[in-house]
Amino acid sequence: MKTPPAPFAAFEWNIAWHYLRARKREGGISVIAWYALIGVMLGVATLIVVQAVMIGFREEFTERILGANSHASVYYSAEFDEFGNTDRLIADYNELALRLAEVPGVERAAPLIRGQVMASAGGRAAGVEIIGTQLEDLRQVPLISQPEMQAGTLDRFGEGVAIGSGVARELGVGPGDMITLISPEGMDTPFGTQPRLNDYEVVYIFGVGRYDIDRTRVYVPFSEAQRFFDREGGSDEIEVMLVNPADVDAIRAPLAQAAGARGLVWTWKDANSAFLSALDVERRVMFIVLSLVVLIAALNIISGLVMLVKNKSRDIGILRTMGFAQGSILRIFFICGASIGLIGTALGVVLGCLFAYNIQEMQALVEWVSGGSVWNPEVRFLTEIPARLRPIDVFAVVAMAIGLSFVITIWPARSAARLDPVEALRDG
Repeated sequence: MKTPPAPFAAFEWNIAWHYLRARKREGGISVIAWYALIGVMLGVATLIVVQAVMIGFREEFTERILGANSHASVYYSAEFDEFGNTDRLIADYNELALRLAEVPGVERAAPLIRGQVMASAGGRAAGVEIIGTQLEDLRQVPLISQPEMQAGTLDRFGEGVAIGSGVARELGVGPGDMITLISPEGMDTPFGTQPRLNDYEVVYIFGVGRYDIDRTRVYVPFSEAQRFFDREGGSDEIEVMLVNPADVDAIRAPLAQAAGARGLVWTWKDANSAFLSALDVERRVMFIVLSLVVLIAALNIISGLVMLVKNKSRDIGILRTMGFAQGSILRIFFICGASIGLIGTALGVVLGCLFAYNIQEMQALVEWVSGGSVWNPEVRFLTEIPARLRPIDVFAVVAMAIGLSFVITIWPARSAARLDPVEALRDG
C-alpha cells in the first residue's frame, strides 16, 4: 500500500508558489495578491505604531509624574482656631517626616510649602506654583536635579530660586536675572492689606519635558517660602517618596497610621488615575478599531482565492485524477492565502517598528511638509511624541493578523478541495 505524502510536502509548496506568481492570463492572482499583501502590511504597521505611541505616552507620562512629584503627600485636616479660622498647618513637620520615613517601603519624607502666586519680570507676568523645599530634598528629585535641559547651578539654590524652562521663556529671564513673586495673600499694614511681594535671583532653570511642570513650577528655599507665605514654624504637607511607587496603595494605610488622627494621604494614583484609566481604555479601543482595518485588508485574500479556485478548476480536476487527496488540494490553496498574510504581516512589523523607532524624525518630516505642528504640548503635556515598543504588543498584533489571515483562507481552500473532479474537468 502506497504511503500518503506528508502534509505540506514540497510539491504542495511548489504548486502554491506557481499559482501565486502566475500572470493574469494564466489564471493567477498576482495583482490581487499584491493588493492584499500591501493592505495587511499597512494595517499591521499602523496598529504597531499606534500601540507604541499609546503605550509610550502612558509610560512617559507616568515617569514624568513620578520623577518630578511626590509619590504620596500627607496633609492635616482643617481645625479651627480660637478666632474661627481654619488651620491646616503642620507644626510638627520634622517629627511627622521622621515617622513617615520609618514606614516600610518609604525612601524619604520631607516637608513642603505650596502656594499659587504671580511671577513678573521685565514687564511680563505669569501665574506659577511655588514649592518651598530644602536643597538636599530638591537634589533627590530625579527630573529636577538631572533634567533634560538645565541652565545655571542648583548649588546656589539657597541664594535664589529654581524655575521651569517654560516660566523662564514666558518671563524672558535667564540665570542671574531677577524675578518678582507676588502673593494674592496680602499682609496687614497700617495702610490696609497690601500684596506680599519679594524679588529673587534666578539661579537654576530646568526643563523636564512636561509642559505643565516646565510652564508653572518655581522652587523656593523652604525657610524663605515659610516667610513669604507666613507659614513660620510649619509646613503645608509632607512629601513621601517610595522605593516602589507602584506599591503606593499598599502603603497608604501605614502612612495614614503614622500621620495620626488628623493625617490625610493623597497619592499619585489619586491625582492621575482617571487620566491613566482613560489612556488604557483608549488604547484597547484603538486596537479593536485598527484590527478591523487588518480584517478588511485580509478579506482581499478571499477575493483572490475565490478567483484562483474558479480559474484553476481544470487544474484541480487533473490533480485529483492524478491521485491528489482533498487534503493536498486544501493545503495548496491554504498556502496561497496564508503566505500573503504571513509576508504582509512580516513586512508590516518591520515597517511599523522602523516608524516607531524613528517617530521623532517622522514628526519633524510631517510638520515640515504640512507647515504646522502635529503635537501640541499644551494639550498633551509632553513636549514630544513618545513611542515605546513592547514585545508583547508586537506579538499581539502579529498573532491577530496571522490568525485572521489563516481563518479567512480556510473557506475558499475547502471549496477548492471539495470540487468534484469530473465536474471540474467538464467546466474547465
